[in-house]
Amino acid sequence: MRIIAIINQKGGCGKTTTSINLAACLARLGHKTLLVDMDPQGHCGVGLAVPEEQIERTVFDSLIDAGDGKVAKLNELVWQIASDFDLAPSNLKLAAFEQIFAGRIGREDRLAKSLDSVRGNYEWCVIDCPPSVGLLTFNALRACDEVIVPVETGYFSLHGLTKMMETLEELKERYNKDVTIRVLPTLYDTRTKLAREVLSELRAKFRDYLMESTVNFNTKLKEAASFGQPITEYDPGSRGYKDFVNLARELMGHRPVDVEPVNNEKLSRPAELVQRAKQLAQLTNAQFGRGTVLFSGGSQPASAPAPAPMAGRLATPAAPSFDPTPAFAGMSSEPDYRSFGATAVAEYPAAAPRVAEPRTTQQKIEDFYGVKQFGDEVIFAARFDRASKVLIAGDFNGWSAVASPLQNATGQGPWTIRLPLGPGRYRYRFIVDGRWVTDPHNTYVETNQFGELNNVVEVA
Repeated sequence: MRIIAIINQKGGCGKTTTSINLAACLARLGHKTLLVDMDPQGHCGVGLAVPEEQIERTVFDSLIDAGDGKVAKLNELVWQIASDFDLAPSNLKLAAFEQIFAGRIGREDRLAKSLDSVRGNYEWCVIDCPPSVGLLTFNALRACDEVIVPVETGYFSLHGLTKMMETLEELKERYNKDVTIRVLPTLYDTRTKLAREVLSELRAKFRDYLMESTVNFNTKLKEAASFGQPITEYDPGSRGYKDFVNLARELMGHRPVDVEPVNNEKLSRPAELVQRAKQLAQLTNAQFGRGTVLFSGGSQPASAPAPAPMAGRLATPAAPSFDPTPAFAGMSSEPDYRSFGATAVAEYPAAAPRVAEPRTTQQKIEDFYGVKQFGDEVIFAARFDRASKVLIAGDFNGWSAVASPLQNATGQGPWTIRLPLGPGRYRYRFIVDGRWVTDPHNTYVETNQFGELNNVVEVA
């Protein structure tokens, strides 16, 4: 059983949020996990809707001796929160632990001995510690194999982190225990300059400790706690869920899925926001009738193609066939769609010209890629050069990040998938090598709660 203590003497840095949601994600990934609440405030139970009046035995009862009161084994007091997810709750009684055990020999090893009794029952144990470095925290340090220090990306958190790390290193030496210490940036708000500067400072000064995962500021995490649910139950499609799954995966030894750069080009979060702002500007241009066709590489005058529905709003064609060959016949060059976030926006005139003009290469590509309805099926076709895996997630599959992979037989050209969709309005996004991106060939988009763009398709 791997034991992880979540420690920081500063309050408000996301310790309990990290403890609850990390444990929930480990359980969701199929690992039997125990969450131990070592904070007398008992916020883990509050955040998981455990009725306080129904808690008869707590962690305190597994730490004391027979002469101190009624002793309980740890497995006798746990609450099952979800499949593979158990909680050992606490309450204000735990605040008396330091006073009761003051001066006793072995007082720092009480939790370790308690956990020994359930070591064979769980794969992971996450310990939520109080916002202080006292006897309860010492017990967690003595029992754990790893320490995660959540650090809010604010000035005061950065100021106190150096002393916190020095304290942890000193405790490691005092107890002669090899404990891995990691720093986890939390409550990261990329919109603020201060948060970006603090994260940069963390990377510069604590490179050896800093985790690749980052927990972004996400209101869904606060909402989940207020409803007494982990993020895995409240909103598994949220950014908060993705952040904590990444954290769990990193602890398991896997690289977080959104850390791997696309096309070997690292796109910073601020750069992503700038890119999305450009996309919204392009969409505005299209909606208010500015006669240009905008691409990631610039703009060009819009010629007049034959009438077609707006991308994303589907119409059923006369011939139910799907042959990509004619669209690429005679092509000598193709645009570069390697900038995954770029969105091609097309403005269609109200009427077609009487004389058909020669179709450009760009027009052929735009006709071939995108979203089309054929009978009872909808075909999604997109170009992602150098991608090794492309999936689609949306309202039609519960926003599952694994359920609907696209096919690409040649390794180049279109990634496609046919989905049977009934009439209605569906939002979706692509997942390209683990990175959530907007469909570059569908201009029908709307902003989601994370400031990103969801594509929309309406099936007739």
